[in-house]
Amino acid sequence: MMLERMIDLLQLPFMQRALWAGIFTGGMAGALGSFTILRQLSFFSDALGHSALLGISLGIIRGLNPSVLLLPFAVVFALGVTYLLEHTRLWTDALLNIIYSTSLAIAVILLSMSDRYQGGLNNLLFGDILAVRPADLIMSGTLCAFVSIFILLTLRVQLLITVNEALAVARGAAVGMQRLLFITLLALVVAVSIKTVGVLLISAFVVIPACGARLWSRQFSHYVVLAALVGVGSAIVGMLLSAGMNWPSGPSIVVCQLAFFLGSIAINSLRGAWLYRGQKSPTS
Repeated sequence: MMLERMIDLLQLPFMQRALWAGIFTGGMAGALGSFTILRQLSFFSDALGHSALLGISLGIIRGLNPSVLLLPFAVVFALGVTYLLEHTRLWTDALLNIIYSTSLAIAVILLSMSDRYQGGLNNLLFGDILAVRPADLIMSGTLCAFVSIFILLTLRVQLLITVNEALAVARGAAVGMQRLLFITLLALVVAVSIKTVGVLLISAFVVIPACGARLWSRQFSHYVVLAALVGVGSAIVGMLLSAGMNWPSGPSIVVCQLAFFLGSIAINSLRGAWLYRGQKSPTS
């Protein structure tokens, strides 16, 4: 019964668009998330997600298309936050907490002033991937191509900046420019992914695949690829579960990511225990 429901839904155009959107955004979020967690920017992606709601609310209040306004708003906001982090003496987590909390508060106030507030808040918070339009799919596919090209061309530089920024500067890498490019792409990916998982789940959408892939990878290039594949696989399985069980799509995707993460921890723990027993047995 559930399998038949899945097959029937997958034949519908809106479901096909949703599946492709999940694949594009899941792959991008996983790949960039691998850099994000190693650079300790996980909370930064959370702040971007909450600020996205502010950009959406401004678009609704002004009568503009929120999806169109959200992209430039996310980039400007991300660059502004980066400037504050580099030019203030406040702790990073404290400053980001102030930014995302106040952004969320202002967004809710603005949305409460609009007659569209009550009807669309749930979709904004938890995503509405089934409402993906062809233009949204083109946008996410194009951004996915840009992200792939960026990682392929700058992988060594990004790795060096991630591991040892001082050494990257000593070798003549344009660290400032590379950091701005990465932050800009991360902001765009977060903005595009809002429709997939919503404001409240976007941080998990970026962080969990990278954390799970980190448990399996020894080489950084393999780690980036595996994180992207986990993002894509979680999106596919989550969408299928959403279709078959009639669950909300965004939370279903994040739950699949969590299942992979917890399974990775369990398998690695069992493997470590087995290796430990194998090393002790000759001397026991």
